[in-house]
Amino acid sequence: MTICHTDRINLDTSWYVEESIQVDNTYDFETEDAGYHENILQAIGNTPLVKLNKVVPANVQGTILAKVEALNPGGSIKDRVALNMIETAEAEGRLKAGGTIIEATSGNTGIGLATVAAIKGYKAVLVIPDRMSQEKIDFLRAIGAEVIVTPTVGPNDPENNVNVAARLAAETPNSLWTNQYKNTANPQAHYASTGPEIWRQTAGKVKVLVCGMGTGGTISGTGRYLKEQNPDVKVVGVDVRGSLILESWQAGHQVGDDEYEKARFLVEGIGKDFIPDTMNLDIADEIVRLEDADCFLMARRMAREEGIFAGGSSGGAVAGALRSKFVQALQPGELCVVILPDSGNRYISRIYNDEWMRANGYME
Repeated sequence: MTICHTDRINLDTSWYVEESIQVDNTYDFETEDAGYHENILQAIGNTPLVKLNKVVPANVQGTILAKVEALNPGGSIKDRVALNMIETAEAEGRLKAGGTIIEATSGNTGIGLATVAAIKGYKAVLVIPDRMSQEKIDFLRAIGAEVIVTPTVGPNDPENNVNVAARLAAETPNSLWTNQYKNTANPQAHYASTGPEIWRQTAGKVKVLVCGMGTGGTISGTGRYLKEQNPDVKVVGVDVRGSLILESWQAGHQVGDDEYEKARFLVEGIGKDFIPDTMNLDIADEIVRLEDADCFLMARRMAREEGIFAGGSSGGAVAGALRSKFVQALQPGELCVVILPDSGNRYISRIYNDEWMRANGYME
């Protein structure tokens, strides 16, 4: 129907009561924060704690709170690390205007670095192993990073992504290799932000912290802060079969190649074939060892049962928490915080793809 100016439209306005509209005119825009950030970097951190309900079995009496790091601007907890590493380098004079940032990354640190580089005017060159998801690689390129994909090989191989990053840094003028595996600004980012946030959000009542273990920055920095506030806080790490972290923790030092079970693992962000300098093994009171399938299937459950679309390392953190002896010992009302590092949108072609899951033996 065509409506012209002679048509009359009858509208029901009975719902409208003028007196019901109240406007608060007391806000002083001259003196109060107008509520916006100067740039996206100011939105990093202060992620929420969300109670998990349906995935928590009846035998777990405590309250399980997920810290949803996917809500950082770059979509992961690594935004915190990236910003702190770059700003620390700037303050120390190691990164000059127009410089190039180089890093070996499983994707999320690279995304954080590329995000910070975009705002601050740096170039980002990121070296990523080929076992990482295509979504991460595509995302990195979309936000302006140069991506170099290397084979997944051992730490002593010259084509290992860490070794390639080191070589590029030596060859590139005015460059900074952030080197997240050795950079103290990595755990310091969590000591300065993640830990204090959890302490504040739980009003100091957190009893157990659960984190996946990759670079070790999250568990080392966050765990240290919480234990300084309350030495009784228990810190639980999550490892994956094929990694040497559990055996190294048990031995008190990095074990040799013949001292742990080598196996291919596909979960990203958990597990290592070496112990990074940023990982303080002594901070962990317990380490839970999982299979890839445990991580992936729990991530899928969280999406469908909790509405939290998270990555495999997040699924691993939750699955590990539910197996922890400290979590199982919690009494009603006692709090466990589980850190969920990133979103599931970087793994749609993998852990959220039924065909991929079946092809790799994770689903029937």
